[in-house]
Amino acid sequence: MAAIGFVAHTQREGAVSLAKETAEWLRERGHTATFLDAEMERDGEATRPLDLAVSLGGDGTMLRTVDLVSPDEVPVLGVNLGHLGYLAAVEPDDLRRALSRFLEGDYHIECRMTLDVSVTDLCDGGVGTVLHRSALNDVVLQKTSPGHTMRTEVSVNGVPFLKFVSDSLILATPTGSTAYNLSARGPIVSPLAQVQILTPVAPHMLFDRSLVLDADEAVSIVPVGDQGAFVVIDGWLTTTLRPGQTIHSRRGSNDARLVTFGERDFHRILKSKFGLADR
Repeated sequence: MAAIGFVAHTQREGAVSLAKETAEWLRERGHTATFLDAEMERDGEATRPLDLAVSLGGDGTMLRTVDLVSPDEVPVLGVNLGHLGYLAAVEPDDLRRALSRFLEGDYHIECRMTLDVSVTDLCDGGVGTVLHRSALNDVVLQKTSPGHTMRTEVSVNGVPFLKFVSDSLILATPTGSTAYNLSARGPIVSPLAQVQILTPVAPHMLFDRSLVLDADEAVSIVPVGDQGAFVVIDGWLTTTLRPGQTIHSRRGSNDARLVTFGERDFHRILKSKFGLADR
């Protein structure tokens, strides 16, 4: 008997109904099925640790699912009901077949690097942690005031590197290199790489290039002056970085574990999603 959890995009047509129908199909076969999303009715709670989490939606749903289960190293199967679906392994019509293969042990696990993100504050002469999260795609600092730029100082391994004047600042994983980082003309990076990608958005300075850092280098960013910055982690507004606070990032302690069936050809997927033809 396997314990399987579902996270469905409640606004995506067909996602909730597919999750409920598939959960019932699993229960009829003696397995445990539960819904992990607070917006769905939590019937059929799992009575033991999950063996698999199923994400039904787009890449945003996939990111939320990974955030929910990666601390427990639960593998995630992505079902594409979105647009691009970089992270999904199967289409809706193939879900039951994919689950049958998983239950038979006929699958692979692809590990993706995450970021360990924290925000610290100078409190009474010491340092207190006010936020600790993981990110599969990216952490983005965004300006809080329209019509103004954001000023931040970046340090690497405790050594000040550069003060950035920009609209936003992206710190992405290789997985996130094809998300916001790509739209800001940052580099596309193989998901097999172990790096952090720092990309300024609309920089108001001569240095306007991305910086590729080792995964284990410690990156710290502080606001300069009296302006703070919004902190957006994997597309979700998480907190506001205020003057006197520092955001830290480095390789996460837990990889995201994505279920695949056969090897995923990153270059083929990239060409397909962007409609790139051979010459």
